[in-house]
Amino acid sequence: MGILSAQKTLFNRKKIGVFLLDHAIEVILFTLILALALGVNNFMTWSNWMNILRANSLKGVIAFGMTMVIVAGLIDLSIGSTVALAGVITARCCRDLTAGGMDLTTACLIGMGLSLVMALVIGWFHGFFQHRAGMPPFIVTLVTLNALYGLAGMVSEGFPIANQFPDWFNFLGGGRIPIPGWIVNLLGGGKIDGIPVPAVVLIVSFFIVWYFMGYTTTGRAIYATGGNPESARLSGINVGRTKMICFIAVQILAVISGFMTSGQLLAGSFSFGRGWELDAIAATVIGGTSMNGGIGKVWGTLLGVIFMGVISNGMTLLNFDIYTQYVVRGFIMFLAVLISSYQAQIKA
Repeated sequence: MGILSAQKTLFNRKKIGVFLLDHAIEVILFTLILALALGVNNFMTWSNWMNILRANSLKGVIAFGMTMVIVAGLIDLSIGSTVALAGVITARCCRDLTAGGMDLTTACLIGMGLSLVMALVIGWFHGFFQHRAGMPPFIVTLVTLNALYGLAGMVSEGFPIANQFPDWFNFLGGGRIPIPGWIVNLLGGGKIDGIPVPAVVLIVSFFIVWYFMGYTTTGRAIYATGGNPESARLSGINVGRTKMICFIAVQILAVISGFMTSGQLLAGSFSFGRGWELDAIAATVIGGTSMNGGIGKVWGTLLGVIFMGVISNGMTLLNFDIYTQYVVRGFIMFLAVLISSYQAQIKA
């Protein structure tokens, strides 16, 4: 009986250990929020949390698309340049087409439409040359990262294109949706600002990608393709088409983020979005998506986005300098990859 009891205890400890590893991000995030709530003034206020969501929604929207790409065993380094180019194209259309007598709203919609077509073309380009020509996704998207950055500079002529958008375009990035009075009362009353529009876009994007990845045939094909492309092909999955869908999806979400960024800052600039690809990848990996492909959850990416936002906000409130923040974020990403690797070893 003593041996059986010891074995059962060991088994239970292993189960607990595996459970904690599987939910490491949730445990660490809860602990972090609790520590900041107890140690930092104003951290748990409504306005501070809305600032966290607003500040991280622009990159978070892209992170959901990046989850699709990485689960499929791919990578896309060009999304920061896509953010910039979408804003620049829209601003240039607003400026030049209205100068020719076109209505501002019509000009803006044309610019947005061209930006979405650009996303389709870039996604197709990545998928075609990665799958058909066998180019590594790291290389093909690194090429477009630089090419799109240069193109954004050419379209903007090297300067920000400011104050050309209609008022409703500014609402996409800087607007807030009012909260009904009865909800304000539930939250304790007082002055509570509305929910930032980018935060609403973040949540809507989350549910769309979450449903797509978890409950559609194409979503399951993405997991199969990332897990073993050859087995996926032999089972009847169109691997090339699946990869192209992932590349196009992340580009569309980057364009949407570009609209919100330009709307928030009332300008289109080739400098917007620089380095965002790394933050999107970080949030995805912290959320538990394996860089080897085939493993990852959209829910985990949402937690990763919130986690990165809480870390940045907490360090800002504690007056950490920007260089220290970079070091901490790098360490956190390393720790996330280490935990992911250890999870795979434990479950093997």
